[in-house]
Amino acid sequence: MKKIENIAVVIQARLGSQRVPQKMIKPFAGTTLTDIAIKKIKKSKIIGNSQFYMSVYESELLDISAKHDVNVYLRSEASANSEGTPMTEMYEWWDKLPFKYVVLISACNPLLKIETIDNFIRNYLLSNKDGLFGVVEKKTYYWDNSKHPITDWKGLETMNTKLVDPVYEAAHCLYASRMDIIGDGYWMDTKSPPEPELFIIEGLESFDIDYEWQFEFGQMLYKFNGIK
Repeated sequence: MKKIENIAVVIQARLGSQRVPQKMIKPFAGTTLTDIAIKKIKKSKIIGNSQFYMSVYESELLDISAKHDVNVYLRSEASANSEGTPMTEMYEWWDKLPFKYVVLISACNPLLKIETIDNFIRNYLLSNKDGLFGVVEKKTYYWDNSKHPITDWKGLETMNTKLVDPVYEAAHCLYASRMDIIGDGYWMDTKSPPEPELFIIEGLESFDIDYEWQFEFGQMLYKFNGIK
């Protein structure tokens, strides 16, 4: 069983988004996505402030982190502009933070609840796997790129999603991994593709802001749901 004191929680942010320029500091529902994410994590019932880090480079994000008095890992310019490879560059804190495990949380999902995050961490503590991955359950019909059906229709002639076996879609907001495997280019576990334990979250919580229309729509959802 993992120990809570061996887990770091990291939010990694940058201003280099091409689809929504500077989305992490752009005004969002009277605040910013970065402020929302930090305030959320500071409400955790199981992770202390000493275990929570912002991994940022730009001065604007450093200022927001300082305003909330949270730990900062000062990522390099190369890391802030990394497109995912090498992994040791993108997650360059892997051998510098004094923890065995990391829970990485996206700041682009403003509807993600702290209760869900805490439950994710609790599940990770109990898991015998090195990785845990947030997913959304889907019960619908799929076809491959050759237009052949992937979903088992179970002999039916018409669609009935109630009878479809579920599949699981990446939520792109919650990840957990052992730290040291990052040094060998792995993430969540040492298989390719990885086989982490899956953690199901509600679809609305996985709402990810990646485009301008999602930024505008996300503000309405955030206000409508009265999230604080």
